[in-house]
Amino acid sequence: MLNEIKAVITRSGDTLLEDALGVTALFAVLVAGLSLPGLI
Repeated sequence: MLNEIKAVITRSGDTLLEDALGVTALFAVLVAGLSLPGLI
């Protein structure tokens, strides 16, 4: 199983950074959206 994970990371190494940035952006939007009711 560890070999399979390494193989997947090796094959999709180009898009791994883009996916991580996308997840970070979605998390930031979620936090901002949840904090808006407290500001109003």
